[in-house]
Amino acid sequence: MIRLFTTSLFVLFSFSALSQPEKTYKFPLPDYVPAAENLKAREEFQNMKYGLFIHWGIYSLLGDGEWVMFTRKIPFENYSRLADFFYPLRFDAKEWVQLAKEAGMKYITITSRHHDGFSMFYTSASSYNIVQATPFGRDILKELSDECKKQGIKLHVYYSQLDWARPDYGLGQRIVNGEPEKANWKSYIEFMKTQLTELLTRYDIQAIWFDGHWERYEANWHLDEIYALIHRLKPECLVGSNHHLAPLPGEDFQMFERDLPGFNTAGFNTTSVGALPLETCETMNNHWGFHINDRQFKSAKQIVHYLVNAAGRNANLLLNVGPMPDGRIQPECQDTLKRVGQWLKKFGHTIYNTRGSTVAPAHWGVATQKGKSLYIHVLNPPAEKFIFITGNKEKIKRVIQVDNGKPVLFKQLPEGIFLYFEQWNPDMWDTIFEIQL
Repeated sequence: MIRLFTTSLFVLFSFSALSQPEKTYKFPLPDYVPAAENLKAREEFQNMKYGLFIHWGIYSLLGDGEWVMFTRKIPFENYSRLADFFYPLRFDAKEWVQLAKEAGMKYITITSRHHDGFSMFYTSASSYNIVQATPFGRDILKELSDECKKQGIKLHVYYSQLDWARPDYGLGQRIVNGEPEKANWKSYIEFMKTQLTELLTRYDIQAIWFDGHWERYEANWHLDEIYALIHRLKPECLVGSNHHLAPLPGEDFQMFERDLPGFNTAGFNTTSVGALPLETCETMNNHWGFHINDRQFKSAKQIVHYLVNAAGRNANLLLNVGPMPDGRIQPECQDTLKRVGQWLKKFGHTIYNTRGSTVAPAHWGVATQKGKSLYIHVLNPPAEKFIFITGNKEKIKRVIQVDNGKPVLFKQLPEGIFLYFEQWNPDMWDTIFEIQL
């Protein structure tokens, strides 16, 4: 994934985005008018609301996260030998997709290639891939693509623009006139084009999730060519980039890493919220890739709150797991995901297919809306026996509490709405009221 915040990395990564130039992109961008298929895909993306992020690669063998090659300063010629030992005999695409469905997730985003340069799919552009470089010899992306299509789950792929392995990327080199000073940048751009073409023509991919642009803001990433290529090959394919800039022409959704839209607790989500569909991504513990010592797993309640807070801000939640080297998703993650799925079976209609409403997030929680139903999600019950809601001007027909269907006393004034109750149920993760307009 993106940057780690350790003292050693600050020293090591002096050439990276940590010494940030002005966050702008000064090179040609596509003259982009989204096709009708693309606009439809954007709406479907917003309706799904909840997806599974998967960070998995040969780095999982070391159990120290997806940045282990960099943080441990492992030379590529040594790191690449991990491919010789990668044999995930417990990998089962059907089990992964079934778990996502049980969790209430509607799409999966998996790392097709991370910063270490290893491709988790068969590619003609490099033999450094899971089919040719490992004894496993199977194209896990093809198996996952087929299974997603079979079970009705959309498949997106993460694709790293940053590469620690290829000489033509020129890691650490000074950027001059948009290119690394002593590397074959044209070759690297063509390599990416070849791989993206393969991904979009060999697999059933619905979105490309770019990451790594931030490593060199001053470079010419040839986005005009790359974005145009993607939309020419598959007009409905959505494009997003984790560059932490305002959305650029050719992009179809805006993402926020480890932050809700409008927040900047992670330190790099400094741009304003735009008009494109939104997505926030978060981990189940503190790492993206498998980390054997990280036991700081979020509870099902915490995840439900994050999902609800994202939906109330008109965004999807993309929740990450880092499968183990043998191909299994950690049991702790599976149990929690299934508990969230059980909650969604009861209350998912207040999340799926909704949009943010005119009711702004407040100290008590957020609101979602679908048609004439306004859902009030009370995540932080106040001490008083009422909440006051502003932002809605439409006349209210009635109010019910979603979990029991009982009518709720309300008073509508020009200034807002009072919702009254007798007492809160402390066992409810989210007390939901449906205001019927």
